[in-house]
Amino acid sequence: MSVFMEGFLASLFAGIVTGLGGFLIFVRKKYSQGQINFMLNLAAGVMLSASFFALLVPSMASVLQFSPRLAVSALWYSLAVFAGVALVWVLNEILPHEHNNMGHHGMHLSLKKAWLFIIAITLHKLPEGLAVGVAFGAENYVNPFSLVIGIALHNIPEGLTIAISLVAARVSRIRAALTALLIGMVQPVGALLGLLTMHISDKIVPLGMALAGGTLLFVVINEILPETYGYKQTNKSAFAVFSGFIVMTYLVMILE
Repeated sequence: MSVFMEGFLASLFAGIVTGLGGFLIFVRKKYSQGQINFMLNLAAGVMLSASFFALLVPSMASVLQFSPRLAVSALWYSLAVFAGVALVWVLNEILPHEHNNMGHHGMHLSLKKAWLFIIAITLHKLPEGLAVGVAFGAENYVNPFSLVIGIALHNIPEGLTIAISLVAARVSRIRAALTALLIGMVQPVGALLGLLTMHISDKIVPLGMALAGGTLLFVVINEILPETYGYKQTNKSAFAVFSGFIVMTYLVMILE
């Protein structure tokens, strides 16, 4: 199987897992705010580990070979990471969306507000898919499957929050779960973009990995953690983040 097809299918799998998370709406009658936050913090720890050890650290050694002057190579690397952060930041500023975690699906919410929240999650899917495509395009540098596992695990609570927000807006559970699956299909689109651009130049590969790592850092630091830590259960939140980070680091090491 070609690298292109492997990358696309892997991103498709990660996207489908978002739908599986959405179908968790049928497992329990009600999910508390604390339960949702704990799952999202686990996902944040997983994503932090995946961004560092599956993208940022492997790309650093290659970028350092760009120039005999260490300061020049370090500048290339830093600019690539910043470009990834700026890319998602600009998308966040341009597209209308709203941050709001649904603590349970017995409450009522306007459909417009629910969709603004879903748009915020959808914004994450494109850079996550991009990261998967970049990782497969850079398979000589890193094992891309560790990143796919990390993103897939992260997609489970995100799919559930999509479904919860729609059910709170009086949408049926089946439609809410199917919408989560549909939102997950944004990831293969991002993966195609990453796969198509990674073969332009040898230098594009490590720089693309640094850029993709930057996009994931923004998603975790600006989108997930501020929401969950605002719930004022910082000890529980910190435990979940550290647990996700440690488990994902272990997986990256054994998969390598």
